[in-house]
Amino acid sequence: MTIDEELNQLDSLLRRLKIEYEVYFNNPSKRPPADLEWKAVALIRKHSDGGRMNFSQRFRYNEMAQRYAVYSDLWRKKSRIREEGYRRPQDALLSVQGVRSSDEHAQQRPTVYGVAKHSGGLTIECSDADAQTEQVERLYNALVAAKKNSGEAVTGNLSSFSSFVRNKTSQIRKQYGCEAVEYSVELQDGQVKLKAKAKG
Repeated sequence: MTIDEELNQLDSLLRRLKIEYEVYFNNPSKRPPADLEWKAVALIRKHSDGGRMNFSQRFRYNEMAQRYAVYSDLWRKKSRIREEGYRRPQDALLSVQGVRSSDEHAQQRPTVYGVAKHSGGLTIECSDADAQTEQVERLYNALVAAKKNSGEAVTGNLSSFSSFVRNKTSQIRKQYGCEAVEYSVELQDGQVKLKAKAKG
């Protein structure tokens, strides 16, 4: 199977996953579509280095990987609400609406439970890097993909990046007395930048 065919397959899997999860959250007797999700994650991981892709393929892959990241966090949140019951009015609203896209929210950058699509890449909110390994890994993959797309050299690995995020998060939380730190991958003056700022 060619890369384009696999990307088409991933796109199809994400569409089916979204539908299956909507059915799951609206039907108490349904089971989550774990098999479908496993197939989608396997394809995302298979192409995470982007080594065999051309620019347009990498761009398409990054868009789908970020879409899955947003979906995945939403599904986890909704699953927790489903298991624990609706504790707040907005929880019940979330279970019906998912990601809101009304005009009042469209003017803001849409953050969805710690993961947001961003003009330059991916944004996450981190309060504990050791407990949020999946989000840190997504941020690392987004940074690596952005650097490769712009022709920049990639230095370090996931382990060293996680240590950096852990230390930086601790430093900023102490300095500003904040709950979390927002990290974002941005393209600035043709260079990929990882930015961190106090949040909450």
